Amino acid sequence: MKQLPQDIIEALKQFLQEDVRSGDITSILTVPEEKTAVATVYAKEKAILAGIEEVAAIAELTGLEYEILVFEGNWTKTQQPVMRLKGSARTLLKVERLCLNIIMRMSGIATKTYRMVAEAREGNPNVRVAATRKTTPGFRYFEKRAVVVGGGDPHRYSLDDMVLIKNNHITAAGGVRQAVTAARKGVSFSKKVSCEARTLQEALEAIEAGADIVLLDNFKPEDVGGVVKVLEKEGLRDRVILEVSGGMDETNAKAYAKTGIDVISSGSLTHSFKASDFNMLLSLN
Repeated sequence: MKQLPQDIIEALKQFLQEDVRSGDITSILTVPEEKTAVATVYAKEKAILAGIEEVAAIAELTGLEYEILVFEGNWTKTQQPVMRLKGSARTLLKVERLCLNIIMRMSGIATKTYRMVAEAREGNPNVRVAATRKTTPGFRYFEKRAVVVGGGDPHRYSLDDMVLIKNNHITAAGGVRQAVTAARKGVSFSKKVSCEARTLQEALEAIEAGADIVLLDNFKPEDVGGVVKVLEKEGLRDRVILEVSGGMDETNAKAYAKTGIDVISSGSLTHSFKASDFNMLLSLN
């Protein structure tokens, strides 16, 4: 199992502290200290498995042994065991809910992402499905990693990853051309400049001012197709990455992918997923 970044290990420690605080009083009062056990994590439904790396790290932090039975990115079967943890029964009970919370949420995101990617690639096998920053504070890394496990693109992790000019930036800067020109002038060559466009005219202005990416926000599929045709006619299509956003999910991904865009970005991957169902059952050695 690969080592997680140190800041992520520290986050897992904080999650444990949040849950345990001064101690698991139920387990301390009811379970003998010397008792050891095996805890098996089961999938209760079909899902793309994610979060195993994090649970393995929690096991290492708390002195438990672990065995991975199903690798991340694979579909689980109903009632299939995916992982075993071994060690102190008290410790197993202490980490149970945190481990399940992580696996359930990450697997839910990975599953939703997988399904959306599959739909989109029926329309265009080369399109990317990307997440957004509509994530849970403190849990962004895990949600973004789950998107990657499901076959999606994580997009930005933070505000310093790239220049992304949104409608409020455009308003504050005085227009699309002014915002893109200022960004292009000041940004490092190593950073992409993306600009949101609400109309065809704004898309053209962004490209002419030097945007690397144009984000078509809240366009209907037929309108996106119209923009693509104009850019092809004007010889501008190859100069820019075209991204669409606004209400994207599994139900419309194929229609948008067919228009010829490059990226579909969707906040629903991390804010409107259904957690997958898993449980953990204890057995004594």
